[in-house]
Amino acid sequence: MDHPNDHVPGAPVRSGVPEHGRVPKYYAVKVRIASLVAELERGDPIPTERDLAERYGVARETVRQAVRELVLEGRLRRQGRGTVVAGPKLEQPLSLASYTEGVRRQGRTPGRTLVSLDRFRCPPALAAELGLTPGEPVWHLERVLLADDERVGLESTYVAVARVPRLDTEFDPDSSFYRYLRARGIAVGDADERVETVLATPREALLVGTPPALPMLLIHRVSRDTAGRPLERVRGLYRGDRFSFTARLRG
Repeated sequence: MDHPNDHVPGAPVRSGVPEHGRVPKYYAVKVRIASLVAELERGDPIPTERDLAERYGVARETVRQAVRELVLEGRLRRQGRGTVVAGPKLEQPLSLASYTEGVRRQGRTPGRTLVSLDRFRCPPALAAELGLTPGEPVWHLERVLLADDERVGLESTYVAVARVPRLDTEFDPDSSFYRYLRARGIAVGDADERVETVLATPREALLVGTPPALPMLLIHRVSRDTAGRPLERVRGLYRGDRFSFTARLRG
């Protein structure tokens, strides 16, 4: 198959247009709006639905569907009653680097808002993952993840109370949990991680500030210390419109 000379690596082949050349009207409008977005800066507003409908000679519902898809893809975001350019997605490495380190590398300011820090008796399934006896006390730390004060995710961390007995009094919820562990002589050695796409529950959507229909990236992680002992169990939920994940593969 021949590709146009200006084809961008990573972009849809033939701009997503099928060989028979027939595309839905909203998609043709979406491509034109995407070209307009590429000329704007992060935070710039796009024209109103009425203006775009007049510019492209289509119905407002056609524009609305095109804009809706660009919002879901993270190219645009809602702001008040208007729509603005969202800017590039945050790239989070699939590695043992903390969320804080990943966000700072991209020139953004990381933050977290504490939802809850609870202590309870470990149920059997969680105990099996953490290498504990059912009934042993564990912490559950739940925090909303921020980037430049924008809510972008929700993270739940489970760790044995025996590992960090004073977590409730010593730990700053707005800081890196891995940094807290390192300061106490606990280093993360390796981890098993699984990524899937999900829709947020109504509670999660409310905490992250997204529509329930917005696709989310869900990461399950069980990490171990340098001695190979299970250390933490993490459930990380990230906005699909604001995040992408990267990994370096070796042969």
